[in-house]
Amino acid sequence: MGRGRHRGRSQRKHFKESRENVWKRPRTDPTVDASDNAVAEKPSWEPILTDNPNFEEYYKEQGIVRAEEWDVFMEILRKPLPAAFRVNSNSQFCDDIISILENDFVKSLQAEAIEGGELEAIKPLPWYPKNLAWHSNFSRKQIRKHKTLERFHEFLKLENEVGNITRQEAVSMVPPLFLDVHPDHFVLDMCAAPGSKTFQLLEIIHGASEPGTLPNGMVVANDVDFQRSNLLIHQTKRMCTSNLIVTNHEGQQFPGCRLNKSRASEKGLSEDMPINQLSFDRVLCDVPCSGDGTLRKAPDIWRKWNSGMGNGLHSLQVILAMRGLSLLKVGGKMIYSTCSMNPVEDEAVVAEILRRCGDSVELVDVSDKLPELIRRPGLKTWKVRDKGAWFTSYKDVPQNRRGGVLVSMFPSGKNLKETSETTEENENGGCKETDKFLVDAIPDEPVVEVSDLPLERCMRIIPHDQNTGAFFIAVLRKVSPLPEFQEKPNPRKHSSNKPADSTEKSPAEEAVVTADAEPVESPVEKVIEADADIEKDVSLVEPEKEKNTEGETIKEEKEANSSSHAGDKRKVPMQGKWKGFDPVVFLKDETLIDSIKEFYGIRDESFPLYGHLVTRNTDTSSVKRIYYVSKSVKEVLQLNFAVGQQLKIASVGLKMFERQTAKEGGSKPCSFRISSEGLPVILPYITKQVLYSPMADFKHLLEYKSIKFPDFVNKQLGQKAIDLVLGCCVVILSIGAFGCISGEEPVKVDASTIAISCWRGKNSLGVMVTSADCQELLERLAERTPKTEVGSVNGSNGDSGGPAEAMETA
Repeated sequence: MGRGRHRGRSQRKHFKESRENVWKRPRTDPTVDASDNAVAEKPSWEPILTDNPNFEEYYKEQGIVRAEEWDVFMEILRKPLPAAFRVNSNSQFCDDIISILENDFVKSLQAEAIEGGELEAIKPLPWYPKNLAWHSNFSRKQIRKHKTLERFHEFLKLENEVGNITRQEAVSMVPPLFLDVHPDHFVLDMCAAPGSKTFQLLEIIHGASEPGTLPNGMVVANDVDFQRSNLLIHQTKRMCTSNLIVTNHEGQQFPGCRLNKSRASEKGLSEDMPINQLSFDRVLCDVPCSGDGTLRKAPDIWRKWNSGMGNGLHSLQVILAMRGLSLLKVGGKMIYSTCSMNPVEDEAVVAEILRRCGDSVELVDVSDKLPELIRRPGLKTWKVRDKGAWFTSYKDVPQNRRGGVLVSMFPSGKNLKETSETTEENENGGCKETDKFLVDAIPDEPVVEVSDLPLERCMRIIPHDQNTGAFFIAVLRKVSPLPEFQEKPNPRKHSSNKPADSTEKSPAEEAVVTADAEPVESPVEKVIEADADIEKDVSLVEPEKEKNTEGETIKEEKEANSSSHAGDKRKVPMQGKWKGFDPVVFLKDETLIDSIKEFYGIRDESFPLYGHLVTRNTDTSSVKRIYYVSKSVKEVLQLNFAVGQQLKIASVGLKMFERQTAKEGGSKPCSFRISSEGLPVILPYITKQVLYSPMADFKHLLEYKSIKFPDFVNKQLGQKAIDLVLGCCVVILSIGAFGCISGEEPVKVDASTIAISCWRGKNSLGVMVTSADCQELLERLAERTPKTEVGSVNGSNGDSGGPAEAMETA
């Protein structure tokens, strides 16, 4: 026992030392004799550089924090960022996960926390509702590397993979909480990748809707980068939602899909379409930024940082925010946020937005919301630095530098020298227009500008206030249509696209960019080899003949595409006018839909399939996956077709059915199985191909993946499995006494229902669930079995396993 305690103390001592070295990298020690192999192989450590004189000078001058707290501010910036994560509020394991955290890991990790000088190992974030967000006093690297945290690390990995938790920086969780999202809202996430905030928005929409129903709202998640869009798709796929569209546009060129009467009549469309333009109740505009608020998790920024990074992004940030406001409905709210501390990217952008929009947009005071979140008010005054020189007013900027230093970067947003000269000519009233912008204006002294806008309503989160990263947030409300802008920013400076000519511009909404125009010549996207996860969502087969939902053949750019890629080994798929994307097509094959309905006993009046199923292929015979879309997503897709497919759609809806080829011979009544992602949504409406299993056989299925009919513990279950039709079926964990096939009555689903997709083969029953899902379900059932002998979860998340793993061979 004594030796064991000594070993434990040694391990914790090593852990404490390694906490201090988490930002260090090995190098060869020149003082070590290389001839001594035992010593030479042991590396010494060199700290990663966490100093940047320009950074310190810049933020001291800006007054981000008071002088007396500067040392504490810098000290915390040099420490690794503690890991944080959020429990999925819509997961049926939500209460179980929180219970494990509170009753297991809070206690079991306490010794490591004390050895590391912390009071608590993990704790819920006090400002996040219902204890759903958690803060760890260990960095992500520490959690990955140390044996003492191995069990915690495995727990986080598994629950993240199946969608029960999302690993996300604490400050990144803040913006969606201030957006006040309702279940019927249309929400746009303009710069969404990697997708943690999008996941959060979907949680809010689904969590606020009635149990067992799909919300009327939806989220459009957009990102300009094709590869980051794929990451976004993979992240949000764990949410199992039919209320999501992922698009791939430049945010400043995001299309409004406005349908005018003449176009509707030309296409024979009804003018009474549910929506005739794409506008949003809520917009999250989390813009690209210099990212110095992430120094603690990305220490390489210390080496790269310079003040020019923020200056160079300022114009793009303004254009993105203005485009977001133009897409926002009157009465709607928009969040402008960055992970930068730089006022040129933060307050200066908000101030320019308010100046351009006048009384049509207001900056909302949310100081009474989330009172336990420590934040600081926005700045009213700041300076601009360019090439080593400081400027407090635009009038002081030399003419040759005004290409890089813009008037909108300053608190007043005006050229005070020109304004002053104009005002002096009309000074008979004794009042100068510039007075309200100046502080202690003395001749030959630099002018210190102070904004007259209520920028104190903005929020800046500072790292040392609550041991986090840094973040900036502003909440804006659109109170009336935007005014006509006199000066239009040039989006081409930040755009690889040439803006198309618009035939129906509204001065109030279209002056910033011309994104509502039809895409005349869409940009050629770089087509990359899709990985396994991506290929599940985006088919890479070029359709032989493309048609839109009205049955009209799409010919635009067909010849150009075939000629420009004639030498390529791999065909480039395309969605309408967008190269590199497959088409989104409503499934209209009644024979196929009827076969699915009949096989699973789905009653269309309770769960309509017609008009809600889409594919990524126009040839029904080669359709591999069928996606289900909610009513709101359906309406947006109909509008998109009506306006000429302006949306470049990377992913849409929820994968509900997937074509399955069995190794058993013979034909099947239905070639499509229910996907694991779609099962929780469709389960209440299935009346056929359903089995109820007692705990013992349910666990055996999860553990062994396949069971021969004679080997079931409950012989009645084995016989019921034999009676099923060859193909996909659903196995539900029986609550209490063993049940039987449902007798063509809808499955009674509640918060305690566990169900998995399976395959009824010739001689066995095999699961169609990933290994991670099986493991997670087994762990949850093991925790509950001693108490109730039953468990509770509504289906399993994630992709289903392949037929080789799930089905028995002939």
